[in-house]
Amino acid sequence: MGHAHHEVLDRIFTHPMDMNLHWREITSMFQKLGGEVDETNHGRLKVKLGGHEMTFHIPHHSHSLNSRDELSAIRRFLESAGFKPKA
Repeated sequence: MGHAHHEVLDRIFTHPMDMNLHWREITSMFQKLGGEVDETNHGRLKVKLGGHEMTFHIPHHSHSLNSRDELSAIRRFLESAGFKPKA
């Protein structure tokens, strides 16, 4: 995984939450971590990673992550798949 993708992973776990993340950055990071990413017809992003699967809603009006709940769900998904930033 490249430096840019490590930076996205770090930003996902930053406190306070970094709400300036773009979906394309997050999608690319999932892929670099070895995940299978599929965008559905209904504006959802289906991700399979580390034996886990989750579907996320992609906002239509913005390319940025705009929900703290969605960011929390991404954090939990990454943790359950065994991915956290290095301390």
